[in-house]
Amino acid sequence: MKKVISLLVIFAVTATPLFAKEGQQVVKPFTIEELLKVRRVADPQLSPDGRWIAYTITDTDKSANNRSTQIYLMSVDGSDSRPLTTEKASSASPRWSPDGKRLAFVSARDGQSQVWTLDIASRETKKLTSISTGADAPVWSPDGKLVAFVSEVYPECSNDECNKKRADQEEASKVKAKIVDRLLFRHWNSWKDGKRTHVFVVSNDTGETKDLTPGDWDAPPFSLGGPVDYAFSPDSKELAFARNTDKFEARSTNSDIFVVPVTGGDSRRITSENPAGDLSPQYSPDGRYLAYRAQAQPGFESDRWRLVLYDRHTGQIRSLTEQFDSSVEGFEFSPDSQTIFFTAVERGRQPVFEIPLSGGAVRKVITDGFNDDLQLTSDGKTMVFTRQSATRPIEIYKATPGSAGVTQLTKTNDGFLTEFALRPLEDVTWEGAAGAKVHGFITKPANFSASRKYPLLVLIHGGPQGSWNDSWSYRWNPQVFAAAGYVVFTPNPRGSFGYGQKFVDEISGDWGGKVYTDIMNGVAYVTSLPYVDRERIGAAGGSYGGYMVNWLEGHNSDSRFKFKALVSHAGVFNLVSMYGATEEIWFPEWEFKGMPWTNLEMYARWSPHNFVKEFKTPCLVIHGERDYRVPVGEGLQLFTALQRQGVDSKLLVYPDEGHWVLKPQNSELWYNTVLEWFDSHLKPVRDQG
Repeated sequence: MKKVISLLVIFAVTATPLFAKEGQQVVKPFTIEELLKVRRVADPQLSPDGRWIAYTITDTDKSANNRSTQIYLMSVDGSDSRPLTTEKASSASPRWSPDGKRLAFVSARDGQSQVWTLDIASRETKKLTSISTGADAPVWSPDGKLVAFVSEVYPECSNDECNKKRADQEEASKVKAKIVDRLLFRHWNSWKDGKRTHVFVVSNDTGETKDLTPGDWDAPPFSLGGPVDYAFSPDSKELAFARNTDKFEARSTNSDIFVVPVTGGDSRRITSENPAGDLSPQYSPDGRYLAYRAQAQPGFESDRWRLVLYDRHTGQIRSLTEQFDSSVEGFEFSPDSQTIFFTAVERGRQPVFEIPLSGGAVRKVITDGFNDDLQLTSDGKTMVFTRQSATRPIEIYKATPGSAGVTQLTKTNDGFLTEFALRPLEDVTWEGAAGAKVHGFITKPANFSASRKYPLLVLIHGGPQGSWNDSWSYRWNPQVFAAAGYVVFTPNPRGSFGYGQKFVDEISGDWGGKVYTDIMNGVAYVTSLPYVDRERIGAAGGSYGGYMVNWLEGHNSDSRFKFKALVSHAGVFNLVSMYGATEEIWFPEWEFKGMPWTNLEMYARWSPHNFVKEFKTPCLVIHGERDYRVPVGEGLQLFTALQRQGVDSKLLVYPDEGHWVLKPQNSELWYNTVLEWFDSHLKPVRDQG
């Protein structure tokens, strides 16, 4: 239920015709079929000389029910774009060698994920790793002699032969039962099966591998998004990495930064004084500093991420962004080691900021758009980054730090999307609980007419700490809903990022309180707009958004309007049973201030299952059987309650999906089922043709 899990799965659409005014061109509706055709640009990597950018494009093959990723190369001016890999198997994570002559990348072209290298001039490929447990996420040492990577191994094994023997034995065994003796034995959508993630290095010359992070801990620990959690020092003698060594890891967010010689040996913890999360180590180019992101509140996964600087000469640690009231996402040193550039969410966008290492005020250097994946040329004159919006998927851009101009380099989907005339999000602000100013977005159909009245769909983000942003989504895409003939409202109530940490904090221990008022007041405001039909309102949400839908099911009594149909995906229904079946138990213990047997009153107060007698609104329930964050029993309990109350309800269960629905054909089914549900309850028969 983290911020990034808020957005659970693509919705499909059986779009109704959008009638235009006389003489107005009718644009093509943006349906699930069109969304699956969008090519996914990602992971731009500048060459050391600043002349080239390697990046990836992922394409969806609906008939094969999968996606394929390939590596592309283009000039830094955006010209001469061409594919570097064309194998049937995917190739991803391109990383330049320090001399700029090769790319390390990850591919399973021989059946298992391994690190390969590709010579840019000759296109010759070389398999660099052959570890039986597979390899991922390569990072070159600055001297080009080593490549670091991660692999999931059995911690009791000291060599690859042992790992292979253990894996082969488990595969051959007819008994698939699992025996565990501690918590966090499964995570998100898979069982851990006794394995740990470790950071290895492989010699570029000999192929010899070495485990730099042995032990019964994950290094780096699992995280959703953010920078890579290990890095080489500029002299290539040391590797910094993140690891959580707390004994009770299911209730701990206390990851720390360690450093270890690249030759192996004992590691040294440098963040022992901080009992909360430390991640994303990155060395300054001059080698003086090690920067990383840190939280201050133990057990709170959505605490603000600060940018912290460790002086390798003096051992001094100081926060650079203590006065900056937003979480630092990605960051990058300037080549002269005097400045750090970083991104942070701000009211639904993600500008680029800079701060001097000497201290001082944060300054915004790129104000527009939702930006990420910062890269700087070695002379510091050019910044390459990704940008996206609600009308444009991720593309690659460049800018000169300190200048106003931004240049789009890739235009992978521009021509394809032109025919849909997608409308940009419109910002709206209203008064929420306790007089707070609450912000959100409205998305209108492409052929919007102010003289019509449209049904309203309210999409509630998950987390609960998360946010709706002016960004592209492959799981919840407001444009797809709008194309089906709905006005779409995406509110950012209490718990949302981009409005200060206090706003984030105010949802904890208050899941159905101020946030509920924020949402209801927002819906009341939107339904007062002349083009919204207040008699036809639906709401949908996933994860915490699903919880809020379940809460609305028992609290659909606002005198200003009524929800006529609901969709709950992976929603928490019974907070007590959820606590006993989820995996990261630090989450409920923080949100509800203890365990059910120490604070049952709070669990009971905010649990939707205690309000079943008020359930009356038609509801579609969706869940994945491999969802270990909000286990499938939550959805089954909800559906049982709806049926026993005689409420119009339907259940869609995916045996092969987890918290998110990811497979293309499963996503298509999702979209079609959800839109059919809303159409049947919110649209007159004449509009359902």
